[in-house]
Amino acid sequence: MVLDASGGQPQTRHTPAARAQGGLLVLGLFVVLLFAIELVNAATFHSLNRTFGLRPRSADGLLDILTFPLFHANLGHVASNALPLIIFGFLVFMSGLRVFLTAVAFSWFGSGTLVWLIGGWGITVGASGLVFGLFAFLLVRGFFNRNWWQIALSVVLFLTYGGILFGILPGVAGFVSWQAHLGGALGGVAAAMLLKPRRVPQERQATERKS
Repeated sequence: MVLDASGGQPQTRHTPAARAQGGLLVLGLFVVLLFAIELVNAATFHSLNRTFGLRPRSADGLLDILTFPLFHANLGHVASNALPLIIFGFLVFMSGLRVFLTAVAFSWFGSGTLVWLIGGWGITVGASGLVFGLFAFLLVRGFFNRNWWQIALSVVLFLTYGGILFGILPGVAGFVSWQAHLGGALGGVAAAMLLKPRRVPQERQATERKS
């Protein structure tokens, strides 16, 4: 917290406006990074995918979990992930940096882990697992938090983007990794469960009121 030099009034860095600015900056820089990596990747004939893409059920593939969302098949692949990443990521970021980082981490590792365990024999790249994870987080967190505003947002998001959930089904699109989508979505749900408010027992609440 800082003081306003003009009136001595406290200002906080956690206002909705500050969070909105921070969210746009973080998501914008991340998307710019994805495009920059893809430009370098394309210039090397996508040789980086063979190095940093996720190779299922291989010892080296465990390290690929840390890198595979940063690489894509082409610029169109990056573009298809960019807008939903910004939208969903921004909405999650509005709940705070800790919530955002938790949702991203669970989506990232959930997506990579499931691909490593049951993915096909090819190399998997792309940030769509993060998209599905953040989307799933937004869909379910209101129900865990018992927050009607968050539930209303989840309904709006489902009506607008719910069609992407078909991407978690095997065989719907042969050229995409449904394992990455499903793993990311499961990670997002797990993050929402972890971050739900803890209920204080009624006996403890009564004790705290008396004290």
